Formats: sequence, C-alpha cells, structure tokens
Amino acid sequence: MSQQLAENLPKQLPRIDAKEQSEEEEEATVPPTPGIVADFETAIDAAGFGMFNILLLVAAVPAAMGTVYETSTMSYILPSAECDLKLSLLDKGILNAITYAGMISSAVFWGYFADTKGRRKLLIYGYAVDTICVLGGAFSQSVVQLMIFKYFGGFCMSGPFAVLMTYLTELHGRQHRQRIMMIVGIMFSIATLTLPGLAMLMLPQDWELNIWNFKMTAWQMFVAVTALPSLLSSMLFPLFPESPKFLMSRGRNQEALAAFQFMYALNTRKPKDSYPFKVLANEVPEQVTKHKSHAELKLPIESSATATVPPVDPELATMPKSGLSAGLSQLRPLFTKPYLGLSLWVYLLNFCVLLGQNTMRLWLPQLFASINEFEHQVGGQSGETSICRILEFSVNRTQSQLVAVKDPNAECTVNVTAATYTNNLIVAAAGLVAYMLAGFLVNLVGVKRIMTVGLLCAACCSIGMYWSSSAASTVAIASLFVTMGSISATSVISASVSLFPTSLRTMIVSLEMMFGRLGSLLGNIFFPALMGLGCVPPFFMISFFMLAGCVMAAFLPLKNKAALK
Repeated sequence: MSQQLAENLPKQLPRIDAKEQSEEEEEATVPPTPGIVADFETAIDAAGFGMFNILLLVAAVPAAMGTVYETSTMSYILPSAECDLKLSLLDKGILNAITYAGMISSAVFWGYFADTKGRRKLLIYGYAVDTICVLGGAFSQSVVQLMIFKYFGGFCMSGPFAVLMTYLTELHGRQHRQRIMMIVGIMFSIATLTLPGLAMLMLPQDWELNIWNFKMTAWQMFVAVTALPSLLSSMLFPLFPESPKFLMSRGRNQEALAAFQFMYALNTRKPKDSYPFKVLANEVPEQVTKHKSHAELKLPIESSATATVPPVDPELATMPKSGLSAGLSQLRPLFTKPYLGLSLWVYLLNFCVLLGQNTMRLWLPQLFASINEFEHQVGGQSGETSICRILEFSVNRTQSQLVAVKDPNAECTVNVTAATYTNNLIVAAAGLVAYMLAGFLVNLVGVKRIMTVGLLCAACCSIGMYWSSSAASTVAIASLFVTMGSISATSVISASVSLFPTSLRTMIVSLEMMFGRLGSLLGNIFFPALMGLGCVPPFFMISFFMLAGCVMAAFLPLKNKAALK
C-alpha cells in the first residue's frame, strides 16, 4: 500500500509553514476584488469548493484503483496460473517485478509529456492505453506474452501513477489541499483492500471460456476485470478541465480562466460570467517569457502594467521546464555540493525501504496460498506449519508442477479456495489502519523517529518469520511488517521534501522513486532465487535492507517538525 501512496505523491508539494497557515484563513474571508489581476492561488480560492470537487474525487476513485491493480494483480494470480503458464519460481518473480521495469524505463518520457502536453491528456491517454495492455495480459496464452503486456502496462501507468496526485492538488485551494492528499491516500488504501476481496470472489471459481482460439480461465477473467477502473478513468477525465496551474505556466491564461469559471459555476450554482476575476497573472517562467509577447500570453499590456498582482505562491509557481537543457539544469545541483551526498543518501534509503516492503508485499499472496494448500494436505497437524516447512513445500511443489506439465501422463492441479485470500484481506486491512494512524503518529513523534522505529520493527518482523510456527503467527507478523513498512515508506518521501529546497523537490522525489522501483524490481527477482537455497536467505535479505534503511534514517540531518526550505 505504501508504495502506491508514496509513488503518487504530487510532483509539486504545497509549501506549509506557520506564517502561511495563519494567512490562509484571512485570505478565505476576504472577498476577491474584480479589478485586480489574480494569481493562481487567489483564482482557485475564488472558485470555491463544492460539487466540482466532489465529482473530481469520485472520478479519482477508479483512477486510484487502476494504479494499484496494475502493480499488484500478478501477485494474486500466481497460484492459479502456474499450471496454465508453466511457471517456475523465477517466472513468478519476474511477473511481480516486470511492471516496475516498465515504470523505470518510461519515467523521463512521461515527465516530459506532463510538462509540455498537460496533466489531463496524460491521464486520459495513459489510462486508455493501460486498459489495452491489461486486456492483452488477460488474453495471454503464455508467460512470455503476459510479461510483455505487463511491461507495457507498467510503461503506460508510470505517467498517471505520478501525475494523479499533482492534478488533484492543482485543482484545490490551499485551504483544502492537505485534506485532499489525505483523502486520496485513503482511496489508494481502500483500492489495495478491494483486490484480495475481488480475488476471493473470482479466482476459486472453475470457469473456462473459449473465444475464437483463446481459452480464458478464472485467473484471466480476474485480470480482465481489473481493466475496468482504467477504462472508466479514461472515460471520466475528459469531462474535467486541464489543470489551470499548468495552463497559466504555459501562458494559456484564457483557457485557465475558462477552467476557473467552470469550477466556479459548478460549486456556487451561479453563472460563469459572475466569476470575480477577468484577468489572470503572468506565471510563465522567465525563460519562456523572453520569447513571448503580451499578446501571446493573452495578457493586456495595460492591465499587466497597472494592476496590483498578489504574490505568487512559490511552491505551485515552480514548474519544471521542458527540454533537455532545462532537465540538465535541474539535475546539476544534485550532483554538486552541498546536495550530492544528501541526495545519494536519500536515493539509497528509498531503494532499501521499497526493496524490502514491495518484495514482502508482493510475495505474501503466494506464501499464504502455500500455507493454505499445505494445511489442506497435512490435515492441519500441529507443529507442521512453520515457515521453513511452508517454503520447502512451495519450492518442491513448483518443481513437481513443472514436471507434471511436461509429462503428458501426469496431472497438474491447483488448489485455490476463498480461504487462500482471507489472510491477504487481513494484511491489507492492517495496512489501511496504518495509513489512517500515520498522520497522527507523524505529528506526535516526528518523521525521523517514526521512520527509524518503523524500519527497525519491519526488520525484526522479517527475520522473525523464521520462528513462525503457525499460520496465525505468520499472518500477525506479516501484518505488522506491512504496517511498519507502510508508515516508513510514506515517511521517507516526507523527509526528503523537508531536506531539499523547493526548486529541487520535484526532481528529488522523481529520482528517489526511480531508485525505489529499481529496488522493488531486484527484490522480487532475488527472493525466489534465494527461496531455492533455504528458508533463511530470502527473509534475511529483506531484514538486511530494512535494517540498512533504519541506520540511514537514524543519521538523516532532519529535525522533527522542521519548516520546509
């Protein structure tokens, strides 16, 4: 869960300090004056909060579900699909990891697209193409075909994954922005909870459907159903306007004004013409302004020269410049003092945290399926469900299934019941509770302390799996691991935002998430390889990286509740 939340943190994080918080309430009570040029914050506050915002949040629900389903679906179908696809342990690891490979390879492309073509277009095209990729995966008849579609699914989802929170943030005023971030985080948590519920309903069924030359079983129908949120998102986002912040940063102020008027009319039930502002401030970065006249910026020369322009919020006004030279200029400070060492420290920290968190999270469905099948075969004998016995059973069973697939006289069977996914539902619910408590705990004890303690607890839980002697204790330890890892992964992003100035914040979050995805990819490939060596190595690997993250978090130069730079 944390990985989905962390990856969807907005590219432009709102700046909050004590002075600004005290001024927000005053700004909300002062009615806007029609005669002045409005900056973005003034204009978005005048649009109000109401029906438009509620409809936008409703549209964000399937979008959040689509992003969660893209990265997590494979972990649930592995027990059901191993006979149909002839899956080895390494194949299972690659299927879990390949989505992250697609995300890493497309990060630069989607970043350029978002900054030049807009957030709305990216969301529409990204979810539409992802729908095609998910349906292609559903019709796959071999593991290679499924891997290809999952790779391109990750490639397509990387853009909407990162831009969704930015888009929602830019369509809300400062008064509601933090609450919206919390609400969307809860949406991602609930989406994580719905996936095992859907798996519980569909995967145990003995369904088989023949469409032309394609055979579809229950797991393929399950994959096809997970395309619905992306399809719905691609149909809903065309009904909403482009981000007015993006439009103003590109000099398209008339379009931005039309967007504000549309929001105002829906929220207040008043005519668009009654929107209190007629002219918007010039928020085009200086490098663009040099090459544009007042006419091109759609700003009257007289108004821009004489009107009083309110100060622009520095956090939302800072937009990444498009083009190779602009990207290099953003990267340069991160590779020189004083930020070189600190940025590398943050990248490595996120690499360790997401390697441990996402490896354990994505292998839990397979682990719980093995526990369920093992207990079914041995009849629930006491003392027989230690984690080492379970892993040994899982490895041997996978090998025997591969032999059965190759031998025409042998039968390859899978035993998947609704109880197989009950434990996943419990772990997902624990993660949801963790997110609900995260905001309170961070404010109470501070980001650095909660991150350090959370990673230490997660490391202890991982190595503690070795001594787990029953299914109940395994579920309890896994739930605690996911809970602590969830809070810690979210805290890493919060900490990195506090460590760097506004101008570098977007690039830092993007790069550290790229390293985190690389960790997720490598962890899911190494885990099955280490399973073949015994029960200690895979959990020791996760514990080692979580402990390394704990040590790095403890030495971060971060003060609790420090003001943003």
